[in-house]
Amino acid sequence: MNTADDWITTPVTADLLRGALDLEHTERGVLPHRLPARARRQIPDGQLAMAESQPSGVRLVFRTRATAVELDVVATKRIYPGVPPRPDGVYELLVGGRLVGRGSVTDGDTVTVDMAAGTAETRPGPVETVRFTTLTNAAGDAERKAEGNGKEDEEGAVEQDVEIWLPHDESTRLVALRTNAPLRTAPPSGRKVWLHHGSSISHGSNAATPTGTWPAVAAALGGVELVNLGFGGGALLDPFTARALRDTPADLISVKIGINLVNADLMRLRAFGPAVHGFLDTVREGHPTTPLLVVSPLYCPIHEDTPGPSAMDLGAPGEGRLRFVATGDPAQTAAGKLTLTVIREELARIVGLRAATDPNLHHLDGLALYGERDHAELPLPDDLHPDAATHRLIGERFARLAFSDGPFTTVGGRGTATSRP
Repeated sequence: MNTADDWITTPVTADLLRGALDLEHTERGVLPHRLPARARRQIPDGQLAMAESQPSGVRLVFRTRATAVELDVVATKRIYPGVPPRPDGVYELLVGGRLVGRGSVTDGDTVTVDMAAGTAETRPGPVETVRFTTLTNAAGDAERKAEGNGKEDEEGAVEQDVEIWLPHDESTRLVALRTNAPLRTAPPSGRKVWLHHGSSISHGSNAATPTGTWPAVAAALGGVELVNLGFGGGALLDPFTARALRDTPADLISVKIGINLVNADLMRLRAFGPAVHGFLDTVREGHPTTPLLVVSPLYCPIHEDTPGPSAMDLGAPGEGRLRFVATGDPAQTAAGKLTLTVIREELARIVGLRAATDPNLHHLDGLALYGERDHAELPLPDDLHPDAATHRLIGERFARLAFSDGPFTTVGGRGTATSRP
């Protein structure tokens, strides 16, 4: 059992984090952000501000001979009156790329959101500790040494690559990082950097764990480093998001466009096309020749041919579950209201037009990732978001269609992320 004297505290700094674009210092720890400060100053709503502070795809990465690690955190728990309680966020421990442990904290700051009134009340909570004692050197040492992933010292302890994936759907301030042996910054992995932007599905809504979101599944299968800019409710072609993509070093970029524009009923067809062009133009300012994949919406029956906005089914919480419904009028598509069918057709047209002068621009029909037949076998539990099994299915398909046999094919999976010219 470790005593207080065994632990070494290491400040949490940006060089220990991957997948975050900024690190905010607060009175209680540091808060990873997935949008830079300049973009955050332009966010017009609380939904996106909350989503970008939830560290989907963000992980602590270091090397150590430690056999135990503790992480003090302040988690932000969301409460929606009348809706079933949300599960606690999950922290996942990977050693040498292998999942060896999971943990959660049950308390923290709480934000009570009244969706009907449009209000939110915050209550401060305690610092809690996630503890892992599974960084054992006993299993897999020979294999790690053979792979060059571990280096033995005079006492037989092996230095290992350690990752702690933070909860994908729970804002988390990192207060203290402790190990029972010194740690050091991990060197660059040498893997290509995949920068992805999308909606709540890309964020990981209804996924059970941070490595179980479909982008994390796809990144693991594709052998790439993930930077996930999937924002619940926030894939709205915002110029500040396009600039964040433009300014973030990456070898491979994908943008998944559509569902949020429909369920927010944000714009009409006349505005949609120019907005997509402008978004892609901005990304191309920083990445003129980087492989760029535009992904259209997955299958979602409520919005295939019915415009938004979406609304919560107020009868469903009493049944112990949350459901969404489309409230638009299908007849209004003639006047330019957007549906998923309309968006898929327009995205295919736009990418086809641009690809004539941009050979590194590609299109992927979202129905190839999750289509009508898939919905019959794996329906969306709340009629909007996939469950954990479906996240894995989507991630596996994306890996095959993009990384194995598509525009992101990476021989050896190694490269140096490109920056703005």
